This record gives sequence, C-alpha cells and structure tokens, in this order.
Amino acid sequence: MASYQSTKVRLNIMMFLEYAVKGLWFPLASVFLTASTANGGLGFKESEKGLIVAIPFAIGAILSPFVGQLCDRRFATEKCLGVMLFLTGILMLITAHQTEFAAWLALGSAFAILYVPTVGLTNSLAMGHLKDSKKEFPFVRVWGTFGWIAVAWVFPMVWLQQDLNLQWKPPFLKGTDYPDVAGRMIDSVKVAGVTAMAYGLFCWFNLPHTPPSRDKAKGLALLRALDLFKKPSFAILMVASLIIASIHTMYFIQMGSFLKTAGLDGSDIMPAMSIGQISELVVMPLLGLVLTRLGFRWCISFGALAYALRYFVFSQSELPVGWFVFAQIFHGVCFACFFAASFIYVDRIAPKDIRHSAQTLYTLVMFGLGPIIASQLNTLFAKWSDTVDGKLTISGYGTYWLFNAGIALVVFILFALFFRDETETSAKTVSKTA
Repeated sequence: MASYQSTKVRLNIMMFLEYAVKGLWFPLASVFLTASTANGGLGFKESEKGLIVAIPFAIGAILSPFVGQLCDRRFATEKCLGVMLFLTGILMLITAHQTEFAAWLALGSAFAILYVPTVGLTNSLAMGHLKDSKKEFPFVRVWGTFGWIAVAWVFPMVWLQQDLNLQWKPPFLKGTDYPDVAGRMIDSVKVAGVTAMAYGLFCWFNLPHTPPSRDKAKGLALLRALDLFKKPSFAILMVASLIIASIHTMYFIQMGSFLKTAGLDGSDIMPAMSIGQISELVVMPLLGLVLTRLGFRWCISFGALAYALRYFVFSQSELPVGWFVFAQIFHGVCFACFFAASFIYVDRIAPKDIRHSAQTLYTLVMFGLGPIIASQLNTLFAKWSDTVDGKLTISGYGTYWLFNAGIALVVFILFALFFRDETETSAKTVSKTA
C-alpha cells in the first residue's frame, strides 16, 4: 500500500512539472511575439505569431506516434521522457536568445518535437500504473493544473511586477508592470527551459519503471493503433477532437492579445488565464463521478458545449474586460470534460500493449493536425474580422470568437447524436460471456 501511494506521489509530481513547463511561457507568447521591439517584444507579424504558436507543436505531434512506438516496443518510458525533456530545456534556452522569426520557428519546432510526445507518454504512463484509471487519473491529472497555476502566479509576481500589494482576487498579490514588461516576458522561455531540464532528471531517476512490451509477435504498435479507427466511436472521437483542438489552439493564439486589447494589464494576463486552470481544480476531481453518472458520450458532448458558451461570451465585445476574465472559468469544463475524458477513453479502448501509441496518436490530433488547421483558420477569421494595421480590434475579436463558438456548437450537436461508447459494449459482452 505504501509503495502504491509513493507511486501516485511521483505521478503527481510528474504532472505538475509537465504542465509547468508549458504554462510558464505559452500564455505570454501571444503578447511578447508581437509586441514592438521598442517595447521589448520581438515585433513579429500576426501571421508569424500564428505560425510560431501552432506549427512547431503540430510538427512535434506528427512525430509523436513514432515515439509511442519506441516506448511500446523498445525503450522504457521514463528514460525516453528523461532524455526528451532534458534536451527540450537546452533548446528552449537557446530559443529565448533569438530575435528572428525563422530562428524561433526552427528552434521552436525542434523543442516541440521533443516536448509534445511527452504529453501522451505521461498520460499513458500514469494510467498504466493506476489501479482504476477512470476514477484515479483525474486526481493525478489535476496536479498538472496546479503546476500551470503555480507558474502563472509566481512568475509575474517575481519578474513582471514591482511594488506588490495584497488584493482580494487571484493571484492575491498585484503590483505595477515594469516598463520593459514585454521583454521580461521572453525570460519565461528561459525559466521554462531550466524547469524542463530539472523535470527530465526527475523522470530518469524517480518515475516508476515502465518497460516496453517484449511480445514482438503482436506487430507494429503504431499500425495496430491506427486499426482503432475501425471502431466507429474512436473515429468519431478523433474527428471531433480534431475540430475542437483547432478552436482550442485559437484560444492560445489570441487570448493574451485579446485580453490586452480589452484593457487588461500585460502582467495580469497569466493570472487571468490561470482562472481557467483554477476551474480545472474543481472540475477535474469530479470527472470520474461525471463519467460514471453521464458516461463518455454526454461528458465529452458537454465539454464541446462549454467551448461554444465560452467563445460566445468572448464574442460580446461591448462587455467590460472583467467579463472576459470571469469567462475563463469555462476552461476547466472545456478541458476536463472534453480532452481529459478523451484521454481516458483512448486508454480504455486501446489494447494494453499499444496504449503509448494510442495516446501519442491522439496527441497527433490534439497538438498536431488541430494546430495546423488553427493556423489557417486564425488567418482566415482575422481576415473576415475588423483589423487596424493587421491587428484585430475589440469589435474584430467579437466576430473572431463568434466563428469559434459556432464551430463548437456544431461539434456538440453531432457528437451527441452519433457517438456511442464501445468500451461499455465490450464490458457488457465480457460480463455475459463470464
């Protein structure tokens, strides 16, 4: 019992660090990439920002299934994580010192190739060591949310603000921005790099041993994972996830700039967006109960509906910025009910010896194909919306988010109509046979 509790503690730390690495810099990228060089930013164009945010993660996700194959058949998962994360940190440190678009795109792609597969691998490793993944995984995954919130609060307090004072709302300490706040935001990439290197060492030396399957007769894991598309529920889930992943990426491409355009201080962007993660702290522990009561079909459908509601609120551009900050609470429902539930479904429908490959295949859709579509939709939606000097106005953002809300609403309707839980059917069949 003590050993199992120790394993769960190590899995919690793994999730905390996994999302701290991305949470340190990703919410701020929307600001420092396009802020003028005079204000300390990199001065990239709106289209270049979209490419940097979306394409590197897409490339990393495209290669993720091959990493899953290696872990399923060749190498221990914890060792793969250790190596990839340590190298990710080194590349992030190099990237943080670049000022040219081509360098950011190339180096960002390089570290994304190493980092993105770790999302699927940490999911499969955690669920592989839990006795009941459906009930216990949400409690492990919520530590990733703690990691995201921790860095979103601490980094601005320590590095982006001065003269801190207590306030009633999160993050409870607020100061005035440093004059060169945009330039200081770029330092978040350096801190993320150091964190990734420390995380890699933790994985190598402290995660539970997760050896590959030695049964070569079962065939190429990646090809067997692709066979899952023969199951209607898996195919429908992947198509729905592709569409939702696209509009999920739009949130990260534009949210920082949107909040700033709406009137929020630059140093408040990370804490404001972290409200979404705070809502995850509430929703994620309840996910097992929600799945038990509602099942995968309605839980995931409700997640898609939450995306539509959130973007509809954002589309009401005449509202005060406080409403947009408050609407971040939808993020917990969006992510937990849609993506976290989908992670669990993929784990349950995939045979045990190909779960790494199945999770990284899902990662391909979520972080790969979805962001590729998002980079194109971002340009298209911005073109159809009101802009000044190539940047969206507050009314332009209203149109932009309304497009996203409509897409999410369509996914909600179609998923609820056509998805059927095949793991439930399989369980009933086994029960009758027994």
